[in-house]
Amino acid sequence: MAKSRNAAETKAAKAEAKAARKAASKQRRSQLWQAFQIQRKEDKRLLPYMIGALVLIVAVAVAAGILLGGISMYTLPVLGIVLGLLVAFIIFGRRAQKSVYSKAEGQTGAAAWALENLRGKWRVTPAVAATGHFDAVHRVIGRPGVIFVGEGSPARVKPLLAQEKKRTARLVGEVPIYDIVVGNGEGEVPLAKLERHLSKLPANITVKQMDSLESRLVALGSKAGPGAVPKGPLPASAKMRGVQRSARRR
Repeated sequence: MAKSRNAAETKAAKAEAKAARKAASKQRRSQLWQAFQIQRKEDKRLLPYMIGALVLIVAVAVAAGILLGGISMYTLPVLGIVLGLLVAFIIFGRRAQKSVYSKAEGQTGAAAWALENLRGKWRVTPAVAATGHFDAVHRVIGRPGVIFVGEGSPARVKPLLAQEKKRTARLVGEVPIYDIVVGNGEGEVPLAKLERHLSKLPANITVKQMDSLESRLVALGSKAGPGAVPKGPLPASAKMRGVQRSARRR
């Protein structure tokens, strides 16, 4: 009796999990479709680029199949269609990402939003220091070490960065400390290139050292009060970041 009840409960749990996965998958597809429709209306070159890439790759695959003959005449066109669809999807994801960043550029909280959506094992603490003008310094812990990212007026952000580096250096010892100012001026990193810039920094510490470093830096606290920096720059457009993640997974 007990075994029968347990089997029934297990079956029900599996069915519930399957239904949840189907619902999540359906929601992702719906979000992708909505994002595609929005991007298509805003970006007139999107469809020509996607269709052009698909047609070109399929044409090359068909031509190669004819030249090689045999079973390749059937397999290569199919492979070309799959590859063409994948490339078209990548084009959509990248142009959507570019659109999101161009809208976020220059808005208060844009750098914090971009950092909190980083891929990989990054530990982000937004607004560890800020001014009344919404200039802010965000702390990132990663394999390179400690990175401070400032956004706002360079004249006000640079002194904040210097203060945070000095405070942090007392605790981290030999761990490298980097500083970045987000912007389009000389020596600054554009918002759209921020993630790429961070990923190019050398790996200096291990993940275990990151954990230890994070626990030590928590003791420093924050110089910025609550609400010093808005949560994000584009509540609606930020959803596109989920689209980019979905595109990378597929």
